[in-house]
Amino acid sequence: MSEKVFPSAKPATTAVPPAVNGGAPVSMNGSTANGGTTKSHLYNPTSRPPYRPQPYHRRHLPRRNYCCCCCFWTILIILILALLVAIAGSVFYVLYRPNRPSFTLASLRIHRLNLTTTADSSSSHLSTLFNLTISSKNPNSHLSFSYDPFVVSCVSSNSDVFIGNGTLPAFVSNSKNETTFKGVVVTTSIDLDAETVNNLRPDLKKKNGILLKVQMDTKVTVKMGGLKSKKVGIRVSCDGVKGVLPKGKSPSLANVSGAKCKVDLRIKIWRWTF
Repeated sequence: MSEKVFPSAKPATTAVPPAVNGGAPVSMNGSTANGGTTKSHLYNPTSRPPYRPQPYHRRHLPRRNYCCCCCFWTILIILILALLVAIAGSVFYVLYRPNRPSFTLASLRIHRLNLTTTADSSSSHLSTLFNLTISSKNPNSHLSFSYDPFVVSCVSSNSDVFIGNGTLPAFVSNSKNETTFKGVVVTTSIDLDAETVNNLRPDLKKKNGILLKVQMDTKVTVKMGGLKSKKVGIRVSCDGVKGVLPKGKSPSLANVSGAKCKVDLRIKIWRWTF
């Protein structure tokens, strides 16, 4: 009988290549000698990193820049409005040529101007009576003026001593119209203090007469077609009147040839009037 040779149960081992640079020995099938596996670190150019949405951060302007922007636009709007108002005013002036109304003191008669003082000079009394003729003229073609009642007062030009007051009725002055008031009474009967008497007495003793000033205060409304303005205060001042004390019962006629009347606006802000 022939003998059969059976292979050994222990598998043959292959030679393990030595380790490179002191590393672990690597087997022929790509595994390390101690049973671990190596990982591939090859770069894949077609692969992209996963998309990660970034959180949205809203940009806030600093407070200082915000205030500067507000100031800039506010100033710009104000300048534009001022320009528009100036343009509208220029167009209005060119089309309508508005002019102030004019007033004239036609005559002033002094019926009474007496200053009496008691014997002991303890008190003084002033009694006056004037008669005025006043005319008003509207030189505009498209404007009309509506006046409230006037408060007429008379004072001495040098010392500004109050001499008398009166009233002028309300009236409407239409375009290119002239209105005349005759018999406007200005009178007073008051007691004066010593200082006021000392200021007024030298004026009454002047040979060439006393210088008087007539003032008229009122409010006026301007109308142009269907448009109507708010009431505005005005003062009419007529200066340069020379009055002579009457002799007896006959009134004296004051010299009004040099009297000039000017119209000024009276703007009231709180307690002050300008």
